[in-house]
Amino acid sequence: MRHIFRITGLLALLSSIGICDEPQQQKQTPTAVRSTLEQDIVGLWMMGQSLCEGAESLPIVTPTDSGWGNLMFQRGVRTWAVRQHCLEPEKRPGDQFRFVPLAATQSGGLGETIANGMADHLKSLLIATPPSGTEKPTQGPHFLVTYAGQGGRLIDELSSVDQSNDARTPKNRQHGGGYYKTSLDDARRARSQAEAMGKTFSIAALIWMQGEANGGPTGGINPSRWDQELKRPHGQKWYRDRLIDYRKQWSHDLQLITGQVREIPMFTYQTQGPAGEAQMLAADRDAHITMVGPHYMIPSAVNSRYADRYGDPIHMSADGERWYGEQVAKVMHRVLVEGEAWQPLRPRKAWIASDRTNVWVEFQVPRPPLVLDQTFLPREEYPLADGFHSLYGFQIRDSARAVLGIADVKVESPTRIRIQLAAPMKGDTDYTLSYGLPYAGQIGKITDIRKGPTVAGQATTELLIDGNIGQQLKPLLAAGAFYVSNMLSGDAYARAPIRHVNSKDGVTLLRFEDRELRNNTAFSVGQTLTTMRSFSYGNLRDSDPEKAIYRFADSEYGTRAGQAYPLWNWCVLFKQLPITDEIE
Repeated sequence: MRHIFRITGLLALLSSIGICDEPQQQKQTPTAVRSTLEQDIVGLWMMGQSLCEGAESLPIVTPTDSGWGNLMFQRGVRTWAVRQHCLEPEKRPGDQFRFVPLAATQSGGLGETIANGMADHLKSLLIATPPSGTEKPTQGPHFLVTYAGQGGRLIDELSSVDQSNDARTPKNRQHGGGYYKTSLDDARRARSQAEAMGKTFSIAALIWMQGEANGGPTGGINPSRWDQELKRPHGQKWYRDRLIDYRKQWSHDLQLITGQVREIPMFTYQTQGPAGEAQMLAADRDAHITMVGPHYMIPSAVNSRYADRYGDPIHMSADGERWYGEQVAKVMHRVLVEGEAWQPLRPRKAWIASDRTNVWVEFQVPRPPLVLDQTFLPREEYPLADGFHSLYGFQIRDSARAVLGIADVKVESPTRIRIQLAAPMKGDTDYTLSYGLPYAGQIGKITDIRKGPTVAGQATTELLIDGNIGQQLKPLLAAGAFYVSNMLSGDAYARAPIRHVNSKDGVTLLRFEDRELRNNTAFSVGQTLTTMRSFSYGNLRDSDPEKAIYRFADSEYGTRAGQAYPLWNWCVLFKQLPITDEIE
């Protein structure tokens, strides 16, 4: 049995609040899946919502055949389309299912997916010689990537339950359904096409990128668009069980089509929100589900440009999609080929030091040592009296939900950190540790507000702050646009994405487009600005040395164009990890 935590009692406690489940089975050995990778054409079957479909991941960065010999259908990676034979996918025209070289395509507001990063990186690990010039790698396997989902969908809308065709689903969310049926029909088309070519076909992995839509307004899980929200931890356990059931049925039904004997493993990302922790629970309980890790280090689609607009901050940029695809492939190879019992960077336990002014946290670290990185990502921080409300992503609360001030966080060993508190912890209450917030620090008060120049036909506003703070903003600017907020409550809350920064003569200028001002709520002189990233995040990562095959390609934002994607593993997001009185 693969144990994540050393103490049975702590396991039970963590499970009771929805942080983790004790793994129930052994992960598959490499020999159990190697035969699927030895076929001529090997499927990578994706399902999920907007981040899986490449929503607003534009402009695309892999527009042509990359030369790695991987495939998609003529129809594209995205095989489901609104009201196009949704419930009868077998009626889709056959000529749309010829195999063609894998590349990113644009369809309205849909762009780059993880497909090329994933398939090409995985192929690079399986062949001896990468493509060069006009030479293409002729040896197999040739990975075929498909996706049959749609953005904004709940898990049971994407499953065989096909909830989106339920009469209780709002009409504006009834787009035809049939996502699950389409995924199965894709497998039939692939097998038929392969056989017609005299080739063998199998599906090596299922890729899951869904969960945001099931997040409830109070931190629980919405099982449908009409049922009441399930509070944590019950809601997270519900999602855990639904994801496990989904994987089992999907694998079973695809096996009937491909003729594979062994179950098909699933690889999932960690979404933001309550479903992200539920995905961890599913990976702990089902030996055939592997958690790759979070995606918060990825540049957001707030940097994307299409149809005279920018993307939503919850989506990923085109480089972000391709980058995360390489992360998925890295973990796939370690699990399927190398037989590694993969675990993402995650906490194992937290306890109070004898002086009660420090908290120790031990981590499961894929590739030690731990690093608190404030160069690639800005230091996550938000002030609180003499300390910090959160620091490097970490936050501590007592049983009354009051926040304890943090003075500092330090790496103490390759797998352990120490959180130094601003004041000693009392002994008459319980404490929990959470990780992941969007704040990147305060940068000063607004000294002046003025009308900016018209940029690409858009009116702008400029906020002025005393001081040359360009160095402080460097990690934020490296990733592109970032947000500033006055952090006021209610209708006074103002926020806008900053797309231009200039420091001169002791003054820093921040510019945003007026159309992007949240709810048209204006900033005021004298307000203190807090910088924010699009995603909740933290600064803890490992030292994974694996090299990416792709580099940042979009030079219209940030400062990383030409740099290789870093394939470090960042700590998963988590909430309410119990802090015990245990002392080592």
